[in-house]
This record gives sequence, structure tokens and C-alpha cells, in this order.
Amino acid sequence: MALYSWLIDNKEALEIIYALAISIICAVIVIKTNKFFKLSLHQGIRYFRNAFLFYGIAFAIRYFLGAFVDMSGLYYTTTKMAFEYFIIMAGFFLLYSLIWKKFEKPREDYTSSLFNIKTAIFHLMAIVIVVLDNLWQTYFFMFSSQIIIFIYTAVISYLNYKNNGKQHKFLKFYFISMLLGFSAWLLNLLVALYLEWDKNILIDIGILNIIFFLLFLYGVIKVIKIK
Repeated sequence: MALYSWLIDNKEALEIIYALAISIICAVIVIKTNKFFKLSLHQGIRYFRNAFLFYGIAFAIRYFLGAFVDMSGLYYTTTKMAFEYFIIMAGFFLLYSLIWKKFEKPREDYTSSLFNIKTAIFHLMAIVIVVLDNLWQTYFFMFSSQIIIFIYTAVISYLNYKNNGKQHKFLKFYFISMLLGFSAWLLNLLVALYLEWDKNILIDIGILNIIFFLLFLYGVIKVIKIK
């Protein structure tokens, strides 16, 4: 418990380090997967890259930028909404990286993977969720949307691992990461609804998030080395 007390007492500094660490991890994943995409032209990798681009931006806005900006009034609302939008879009891109083949034809290639006729629905849904949370002054809709997304990604990644795990080692990291992501978002919802934002549990959620991103980083580096 002494460790938790120390972490809580140094919350502001640790939030900056936390955001910086996740942003750097995401930047490395984006750079490496972008190079891999240019070699393979695999659309799933393209959308996977986008997910971590949006994750990196989201954490930089919420924790890093927020530490140096007057977080009151309009600035707070704008930062909160921007964070939600990017974090929700990251979840959508992570899911779409697993199911894109069901919606895109083999020769269908869009100039932009960030915004096109297929991903436009994600942007619209993200905006709706952000607006609803802002109107009700809650995070409920964001938490619920991410829990649903991670349930789907966990199921899909488990099936992929079960069917192709021996040939593609990265699938194991993907599945474990999805379970961690689901656990983190479920804890977020419980803390918000029933535990009055318990600071000790928020620290545990932060640790889960760090492990989530580190697992993906390790998996990406390992796969690229093999290739």
C-alpha cells in the first residue's frame, strides 16, 4: 500500500511519464508496422498501424498535453472530447484490422486508410459517442463501446490463434493483449460507476495499459525480425 500512496502523491509527474511512455511505444509500433506495410501491402497491417497512431495521439492529448495546458472550462472539455474521439477510433481500427476482409474486396485499395467510405462509419460513431458522453458528463458510452469492441476482438483473435497460432506467433500476443484491454476497460467502467474513481484501482488500470502496449511492441518487433 505504501507504493500506491507514493504513486498517488506523485500523480502529476507520473501521468506525464505514463503518457510519454505509451506515446513512444505507439510511435515505434507505427513506424515499424508502416515499413512492414510498405513491403507487404497487407491492408490489415495498415489498419493496425492506424490504431496505434490514434492511441498515441489520444494519450499525448489526455495526459501529456493536459499537464501543460490550463485544464479548465473550454480547454478541459475540448481535451476530454479529443481524447475520447482518438481512443474510440483506435479501438475501431484495432477491430477493423481483424475483419477488413469481410468488407473490402481483394483489389479494393483506398488512397487513405484513415478516412474512406468504409472507415467513415467509425468516425461518425466515434463522434456520436463523444457527443453523448459530453452531454451527459460521463464516460459511460466510451467505456461501453470499448468493452464491446474488445469482446469482439478477443473472440476473433482467439479463433485466429487457435487456427493459425503455430504458423503465426504474433497471434498469441494479440489474443493476450485483447484480454488485457478488455480487463482494463471493464475495470474503468466499474471504477466510474461503483467505486468512485478509486485511485488504487486506477493505478492497476494504468499498469494493465502499459503491459497491453508493451506486448504489442514486443510482438511487432519479433514478427518483423522474423520477416
